[in-house]
Formats: sequence, C-alpha cells, structure tokens
Amino acid sequence: MNTGHLGAAPAPARGLRRFTGPRAPRPETCELCGVAVAEDGHRHLVETEKRALVCACTGCALLFERPGAGAGRFRTVPDRYLADPDHQWDDGAWELLQIPVGVAFFFRNAALDRLVALYPSPAGATESELDPGTWQRVLGAGRLAGLLEPDVEALLLRRNEGRTECYLVPIDVCYELVGRMRLLWQGFDGGAEARAALRAFFEEVERRSRVVPSPAAAAEARP
Repeated sequence: MNTGHLGAAPAPARGLRRFTGPRAPRPETCELCGVAVAEDGHRHLVETEKRALVCACTGCALLFERPGAGAGRFRTVPDRYLADPDHQWDDGAWELLQIPVGVAFFFRNAALDRLVALYPSPAGATESELDPGTWQRVLGAGRLAGLLEPDVEALLLRRNEGRTECYLVPIDVCYELVGRMRLLWQGFDGGAEARAALRAFFEEVERRSRVVPSPAAAAEARP
C-alpha cells in the first residue's frame, strides 16, 4: 500500500490512511516485490521522484540501504533515533518558528535543497510558510541538524514546560504521529485523549533514542 507524499497536505495524504482510516481487509504487502509483510513494524522506503512513502519487506529495505541502489529512485528509511539533551531553546526561539502548536518536524527535501517544516493539525500534516532561512538559522546550530539524512529522517521538536526537546527520527514515525493526532483530535486544543497519545508517543521516542555526545565529551572519549 502506498503510504503517501512527503509534504504539506490540506487534505489527508495517502500516507496517513493506514493510521487514520479503517484497516484494509487484505494483508499488507511489500510494494516492490509483493511479499506479505507485518501490518505493524515493517520498513518503509521513500520514492524520491514522487516524494512518497511505500511499504517494504526486509529484503527490499536492505537492498535500498546501499548508496545508489536502483539509480537512487528509492531510499530506505533508517531506524535510528537520536537525542540531543544539550539542545537549548527557550520560548523566544520557538516563537521565531511561528508554529501554532507545540510539536513540529523538519526534513531536508533533497530535490528542493531546503528544509520543510510540518506540524500535526486536525486536517493532517500542515506546512509552515515561514521563510526557510529562519528555520536554518534556528536549527542549524544543533548537533542533530548536521546528522540529518535528506528525505528519510526528520528533526522532531516538542515544546514542553518551557523548553524544547529535539530528536532525530525516521520520517515515517512523524507521519504516524500526524495520523494519530488527526484521528484523536477534539476541540481547540486536541483534547485529553490526543494529549495522552502525544505523551505516550514521545515517551517511546525518548526510550528508543541514543544520546549524541557533545563535542567535548567525544574529544575526551578519543584514545
């Protein structure tokens, strides 16, 4: 099943249907070779020309992990999670981004050679129209920004109790979050169920994340 386009979507993108709509009666299959895959937990590829996510079996995912495989048409979404606990943002920095909710994610679009900012809303993934140069100024100083793989990974930010948490995550989990929020959102602020789902989501992200050492710590660890 095609899992949708990577970008702004005023209407639900196909990529969100597996998270927001009724479950399909037929089994999930790899969209390249047709073999059955687990409904939850299978890998995804980014189809670079169409800016779309597609489902993949383990074999196809491993195949397209190699640089240049398939002439670059597909890229495997990595499964790494990184955290930068030294990331320092205050409310003023968040205000510069002009994101109306407390969660957003940023990925680098290789074709456009720029960062794209999206945030969850009742309508799905909504793109921020802020000048990309501002995003670069705000995000560029962080260690995770330098590690970000174009198209397949995202910087996931959450404004929480006066500070901003920053993670590097696979791009598909960001669209999973968007789908959950769209499904559960109620009223002006999302409602209690959506907030509980958001907390659980970030608890899982934090559990899976490996801390990126600071430059000083990395230097001390060198032999």
